[in-house]
Amino acid sequence: MVEKFFEMGPIWQALVATIFTWGLTAVGAGAVFFMKEMNRKVFDGLLGMAAGIMIAASFWSLLAPAIEMSGGSWIPACVGFLSGGVFLFV
Repeated sequence: MVEKFFEMGPIWQALVATIFTWGLTAVGAGAVFFMKEMNRKVFDGLLGMAAGIMIAASFWSLLAPAIEMSGGSWIPACVGFLSGGVFLFV
């Protein structure tokens, strides 16, 4: 099945990947409708996992390219990341 995916053109790969991620998001969000109450520890764990995924996504799609564009210096990316965190906090 993976080989078939790699044999597709880039437009079809993007479409399949988009539908796949949409489907997983819909299943995860739809699980809310079947739960009356949730244990607080489970809820905290799920929130922590979501936060970790978003931090990883921000690093790989924003910070890593910013470090690469700045010639390998991590200082501009770090200052921008921390400034964004302070802005959101305020």
